[in-house]
Order: sequence, then structure tokens, then C-alpha cells
Amino acid sequence: MTYCSIVPPYILQALSGSDDPHVADRARTSLRDAQELVRRRHMMTTTAPAPSSTSTREQDASSTPGPQRTIGDAKNEQTTPGTTVRTEGGEATGDPAADEAYDGLGDTWTMYWDVFSRNSVDGKGLPLVATVHYGRDYDNAFWDGSQMVFGDGDGTIFGRFTKSIDVIGHELTHGVTQYTAGLNYQGQSGALNESVSDVFGSLVKQHTLGQSADQADWLIGADLLLPSVHGRALRDMLHPGTAYDDPQLGKDPQPADMSGYVDTSDDNGGVHTNSGIPNRAFALAATQVGGNAWETVGPVWYAVLTGDGIRADCDFATFADLTVAAAEKLRGSSSAEATAVRQAWQTVGVLSGDGSGTDASPVGETQTPSGPAHGDVPAGDARILLRRTGGVAGIAKERHVRLADLPDDDTSAWQTLLSSPTLTELAADKAASTPTVPDSFCYSLECERPRLHLTLQEKAIPQHIQGLFERTLDA
Repeated sequence: MTYCSIVPPYILQALSGSDDPHVADRARTSLRDAQELVRRRHMMTTTAPAPSSTSTREQDASSTPGPQRTIGDAKNEQTTPGTTVRTEGGEATGDPAADEAYDGLGDTWTMYWDVFSRNSVDGKGLPLVATVHYGRDYDNAFWDGSQMVFGDGDGTIFGRFTKSIDVIGHELTHGVTQYTAGLNYQGQSGALNESVSDVFGSLVKQHTLGQSADQADWLIGADLLLPSVHGRALRDMLHPGTAYDDPQLGKDPQPADMSGYVDTSDDNGGVHTNSGIPNRAFALAATQVGGNAWETVGPVWYAVLTGDGIRADCDFATFADLTVAAAEKLRGSSSAEATAVRQAWQTVGVLSGDGSGTDASPVGETQTPSGPAHGDVPAGDARILLRRTGGVAGIAKERHVRLADLPDDDTSAWQTLLSSPTLTELAADKAASTPTVPDSFCYSLECERPRLHLTLQEKAIPQHIQGLFERTLDA
């Protein structure tokens, strides 16, 4: 189970090991919730209706489309949709989070309608619902398959998640993907899912601010990081790997091309990490063409996302080929757009000089889940490595600890858990049938005695086990 949150799991995982207990606790909570969202999003993408080629303007010629927004206040509980505080056409509330969410939903709807004639995320006028003040100091924002959810941030690393319009556009675009291409949230298709959200999130910001491709900063989440953080944003689309370098967040791990592609079991196959490659391809193409990106290269990406040629398991090379073909169809084979798109994919190593896919090999290896023999009770000196990844920021957090160094109750709980088949059964159930929701959290666990190596999505984990995981990461 995985869900789509704006903070990548590797950022949350890094923060979960913070010396500041408040920051660590908030990061762990966000990681826990992220995995449920990925599960739910995957479920949504597997049942989403097929994309329609008929424009919404043609479908709704008898009416005047517009956004239908409802903003709820969770009052620091982890519940949705919360108490309604503003509806469509209502006056500003004076609560910055509620009003920013309202405006951001409207700006995203406007970009999709004005540029692509798309009426809301489903193309049919789906009401846009958002919940603000979700949880206490919650370090995430996500689309849960039917609505937006925003946390207030921990106040140390992250501010409120409604401040970045590109983040709002990013999350709502996960909804668009859910109703169109339905890209699987795993591996390269999952990285494309994340990248598409960054692309259109950035276009929402550029369209709202009236910025050309040359004027745009190409940053995602620039308004989320507080002044104490050594960084500019969560991600830099034009220069992946340079967004931040901070003692608590770590260093931005995104690769700029296929030579840095990472094959990993973390974060649903590195979806927040490897998305840097297609992100850069789009930004390079847009800046090479110039002008307004939503008018030049944006329609190319949109045509692919909503077209008949894309499959849920699409990889980078296939997506690149589809965008080149779309650019040629929309603008002409010798157009500036077609040339720029082709060259951008070559620059990031996805296409070779002759336009074919490259043989670039991912680095690293994906582990096969393994589990202990039933009844093999680990000794107190057994060590575990627990990692939490995922979330919209993609920040990871981990703890390598000896069981005996934990509180007695938790030591006993780990010994009981590790000597049973529970975790491997949960992992097997997840692998067989659990859908994934973008931007949710994942937990991975390694232990030598007994031998164990597995990954679990947040929502696949019973509450008492998740509580043990979180306490261990915080200890």
C-alpha cells in the first residue's frame, strides 16, 4: 500500500532520525500515513475509467463549467473531510491554510480548463474537496483517491503544505493520472507518475504567475522549507540533485540522467528519486523551445497522458517515444517542439542518438522478501535495520538498533513479532494484491538473526505493529 504525498519518503526517513523529537515524531507519522495512500491510489488507478477523447467543452456546451470547491478543517485530527469552512463562491475565511487551499484548487482547475479543456481531475466536473489542518504538525500533503489532504508541517523543517501552489497542482494531477493513464506506482511507471505530477504542478504555477519557461524557477515545494533548512525546494526539475543539502534532510538524491538511475526496493522502487530524469527532460525541452511551457511542450505531455498509446506499466523509453511522436503529430516532425523533446530525452540518456531506447542499466539490486522460520526467537543482541520511505518529500528515515537497547516492552514485542510469520505474511499479501497510492509511506525491515528482509506499505500494517515501528524509529 502506498499513497501519493508531496514529501518524498527519503526526506521523511531522514527526518525520522532527527535529534529533535518533535521533528522525528511528525516525520514518522507522515511516513505511516503515506503508505495507506499509495495503496488506495493504486486501487483507484486499477478501476479508473478509460480516458475520453471528447473535450469537456463539447460535453458541457449547455452549461458553464467551473470549479466546485469545498474546504474542510480536520482541527488537527487525522480525519477527512472535516468541518466545512468554505464552499464555492464563499468569502475568505481568514485562515491562511483554508484560503490557500481554496485558491490553489481553483488555480489548478483553471489551468486544466483554459489550456486543455479539462473540467476537473476526472474531466467531468468532479467536485474538488480539500481538508486542511490534518493531524498535528503533519509533514505531508496528498491526494487520497478522492480528495486533497494538507498538513500544517512540523514548524521546524516544513511550514504548512498549502503554501506551494505547485504542490497543490502536483497532488491534483495524481487524480488526473488516476482517471487517465493509471500509471502503476512502482518502478519506472511510478517515477513517471511522480514526474507527470511535478510537470503539471509546475505548469499550474507558471500559468497562474504568467511565467515563461525561461522565467520559471522549475522548483517543486519551494515554499515548504523553513529558513533553517539548507535548501531551495523539495526538487529542482531543471537541475535534479541540487534542491537541498541539509544536515537533517540529507542531500537531494535525484539523478539527472540514466547513469544515476537507482534500482531499489525503497519508495516503491525509487519513484521520488528517479522521477528526476523525466522531470529534467521536460524542463530541458520547455526551456529550449521557450515561450509558455503550457502552450509548447505541456500539450505534448498531456496528449500522451490522456492518449490511447500509454499503458499503466509504461517505462521511460516508451514514454519518451510517445512524447516524440506526439510532438511530431501536434507540431510537425521538424518543429521546435519535436526537436527539443527528442534532444531532451537523449540528454538524459533515455533515448540514444538515433532515437531508440538506450541500454542504460539501473544500478543496485532489488531484494526478494525473506522471512524467519516460525518460532525462531531472536536474542536481545539481535539487530534490526528499519527504514521508512515515501511521502511527497521523499525523505527517508532509518534506525539501526539492537533489540536489547529498546524499552523492555518493545524488545519483547519485537522478539514476538520476529519469531512469527506475521511480517512475511503481510508482505506476501501486499505483493499479491495490495494497490499503491502515490506519495504514501513504506517501511523496510532487515534482520540477520533471524534472517529477514521485506518491505511493507503503511496501510498493510496493523496499528499496533505500526506503533512499534514508529516508536523504534523515534527511540
